[in-house]
Amino acid sequence: MAGTFRLGVMALYLNGNRLEELPFFRRLLKEARRMGIEAYVYTPEDVDDGKRRVLAHVYEEGRGWQRRWMPFPDVVFDRCRYQNTPRFRKLREFRGRYGDLLYMNRPLANKWAIHQLLHKDKDIRPHLPESVMYRGAGALADFVKKHGIAFVKPVNGTGGRGVVRIERAGDGRFQVRGRDKQRRILPKLRGSAEGVGRLIARLGLADNSLMQQGIELTLPNGRVHDYRMLVQKTGEGRWEVTGCAGRVGAERSVTSNLHGGGKAVAAGKLLRKTFGSESKASAVEEDMRELGLLVVKRLEDHYRDMCELALDLAVDRDGRVWLLEINPKPAREVFRRIGESETYRRAIRTPVEYARWLYERERKK
Repeated sequence: MAGTFRLGVMALYLNGNRLEELPFFRRLLKEARRMGIEAYVYTPEDVDDGKRRVLAHVYEEGRGWQRRWMPFPDVVFDRCRYQNTPRFRKLREFRGRYGDLLYMNRPLANKWAIHQLLHKDKDIRPHLPESVMYRGAGALADFVKKHGIAFVKPVNGTGGRGVVRIERAGDGRFQVRGRDKQRRILPKLRGSAEGVGRLIARLGLADNSLMQQGIELTLPNGRVHDYRMLVQKTGEGRWEVTGCAGRVGAERSVTSNLHGGGKAVAAGKLLRKTFGSESKASAVEEDMRELGLLVVKRLEDHYRDMCELALDLAVDRDGRVWLLEINPKPAREVFRRIGESETYRRAIRTPVEYARWLYERERKK
């Protein structure tokens, strides 16, 4: 019958054979079952090439997660997050070997390549903080003097790992805060440009890192904040903003990531509190939505095969919206934390609806 197909959620094992997103996968598979779609989770290590089958993770009510041999999926939802390991290379090998499968999305390039691509768009360019590759302590000192605040972040980093904030201290020195690559908060430091450079090297950030113009995001309580917007392809194949939530960082944190101790706040509430005006908050929300749709369409023009993206947005004190980062494998937890249960469920259900639309479109060709 129409809509009946196999949806394979492709992930990567972390330590041992542990999968990172099992609670999300369980909810995703349950939504698929409600829609009459057979869905399972597998990794590139679970593949039997000769028989075109995978040793899948299948969720059964009352029994939990089970392992079962399943035929290759008709549609692949790639949830593999970047990691510098042989397991990520296996992902690339799988996609190269089985290019005949129908993929909902594909890996994006690193932060620098995405910045360069988006910078070519005259409508997006004004919303991009200036970004350049890190080229040593001297270049960093000049960059901080120009902008007042700068961030150094790995081009392939996620979740706030290895993000360092540098600002002028007023005495010719620089103040540094941040997190190491294990997400541990660094003690606040003050030092010379050379000292900052040594710290950057010690943290493993001297190679393949960006320097990004800092946008002042500190709230009156001293904590940083930003906004996470989820944009998804619907069951009609159109881009829509599923939801947007504010994130307030943990004490002493330079990032707002929930995994780093941040808390979620309804976007409208945070904007109203920031600007003290309902009309100003509404206008900024509309600017955020327009920018989000513009960015995903520009990226899709270049990369193709995309079904969802999360955008980390900042709003400065004048109400100008800035694009800080793109996340091609977004979580949904932020919506559950702010009590938007329907947005949370829609964020899980929408990729399944899009997978069905994609499958049926391909069958008609």
